[in-house]
Amino acid sequence: MKTKFYTLLLFLCITIGNAQSNHVLWYDEPADNWNEALPIGNGRIGAMLYGGEKVDQIQLNEETVWAGSPGNNIAKDYYQDVESIRELLFNGKYTEAQQKALEVFPKNTPDNTNYGMPYQTVGNIKLAFKNHNKISNFRRELNIENAVAKVSYLADGVQYNRQYFVSYPDQVMAIHLQANKSEKLNFDIEIQSAQKHVASIENNILHLKGVSETRENKPGKVKFSTLIYPKIIGEGKIVSREGKLSVEKAQEVLLFISIGTNFKKYNDLSNAEDEVALKFLNNVKNKSIEALLESHIEDYQDLFKRVDLKLGKENLSNLTTDERLKTFSKNHDLSLISLYFQFGRYLLISSSREGGQPANLQGIWNNKLSPPWDSKYTVNINTEMNYWPAEVTNLSELHAPLFSMLEDLSETGKESAHKMYHARGWNMHHNTDIWRISGIVDGGFYGFWPMGGAWLSQHLWQHFLFTGDINFLKKYYPILKETALFYVDVLQKEPKNGWLVVTPSISPENKYIDGVGVTYGTTMDNQLVFDVFNNVITAAKTLNIDADFIKVVEEK
Repeated sequence: MKTKFYTLLLFLCITIGNAQSNHVLWYDEPADNWNEALPIGNGRIGAMLYGGEKVDQIQLNEETVWAGSPGNNIAKDYYQDVESIRELLFNGKYTEAQQKALEVFPKNTPDNTNYGMPYQTVGNIKLAFKNHNKISNFRRELNIENAVAKVSYLADGVQYNRQYFVSYPDQVMAIHLQANKSEKLNFDIEIQSAQKHVASIENNILHLKGVSETRENKPGKVKFSTLIYPKIIGEGKIVSREGKLSVEKAQEVLLFISIGTNFKKYNDLSNAEDEVALKFLNNVKNKSIEALLESHIEDYQDLFKRVDLKLGKENLSNLTTDERLKTFSKNHDLSLISLYFQFGRYLLISSSREGGQPANLQGIWNNKLSPPWDSKYTVNINTEMNYWPAEVTNLSELHAPLFSMLEDLSETGKESAHKMYHARGWNMHHNTDIWRISGIVDGGFYGFWPMGGAWLSQHLWQHFLFTGDINFLKKYYPILKETALFYVDVLQKEPKNGWLVVTPSISPENKYIDGVGVTYGTTMDNQLVFDVFNNVITAAKTLNIDADFIKVVEEK
């Protein structure tokens, strides 16, 4: 009797502790739409969880599923056009310069180039539960301290629990489903996709094969393979019928989702997507939920638990998260601010891990084929904003995917530097995608900003300042140097004062005359060029190299 009492007491303590945790977002109803769903991810695989009681929807992403195929977006040598716009600007013909820029780079995509490819969804998994009628005690939550989401409720007197996470060590998504009574877990599993796809079932594995879309003269060539495997623990059986897998009369099920693509590198699609997906699935098939959770949480918390933030004494986590938001101005819920801070760190951990792609405009979560702004990498501030927390909140390793992209862009950017400006080094404009395009995107008003590489290169320098890692600086110094080399060549003397300026350029997404943004010598450009030159000078002196080149830069 005493043992039962202490067990009950321990259960109550854990329950109360979880309820009062300030690392939990929780709600008392399922998500009505995608924006209300809860995000989980391991950098490569992302999912949005709706948490429905009768029908649960899990929207899936994989970081390399983008429309199109390898190739830059520099259609020809534009140098004479650039020179013509410079001349118009220096002669005070600003409206004519803008008109020329729009003629050369029209707002709508011309036939012989593209303005970047969209990041795209894989599809949706639907879990349709049977005999779920009288629902009560519903709770949907995301614990950002261990990167585990949960759904729990009573249905017809039966307690149902679901647990969701995406493991970085094991590279699969796992869903653990339980009922507190035998034979009460009965549900259908199906997968849907707006992509061109084929679905099949073999050996109790639901298999979706698809290919990304063709856009703007780029054929869709990213092939993806999604495997869904239900593993029954204890009693129950799996039946295949009409393109669905049905779990019948079970009490506990472990559902694995594995995704692979043929993407290997921005210019290489030679991976075997089926083999990638199957390898990850086979590696976890025989693992217990306890082992999977342990490795997942240990890996995640190694990053997350480096920083703790506590504001105020009052903790209103007994209220649903949406209620806390509604009453924030009245309650002065300071603990909600710390939750918001940590949620930002959670999202970066979940969407940017070593060996993968950087977080894009929507991190890693997108339910569309044509998302807002294509969910690309907008590098006139948005990509930089994604990574501002990396160093200052002790997540330095998460910068690695951005640095890997910079290595790629320092290669593709040589084409835009040469064909647009007849300059050495490398550059890019205000936008890129998984194919590492470096030319103008969105036409001659928003797109004529040759400073994207300058701003991104600041992240290399900031990482060195935070870490003091000399080997890192040695590795990435060539990118800093090539960034500076571009501006050594591209700076022009403006006619009035003889100042060296970047032209043509813009102050990002701004105009100074109605309909005119193209100009020269903007404050932002001046600051970025100063930073690029200062960084490379300091880096070279730190490494004791390139004295002759540094003299050239210092003279500028």
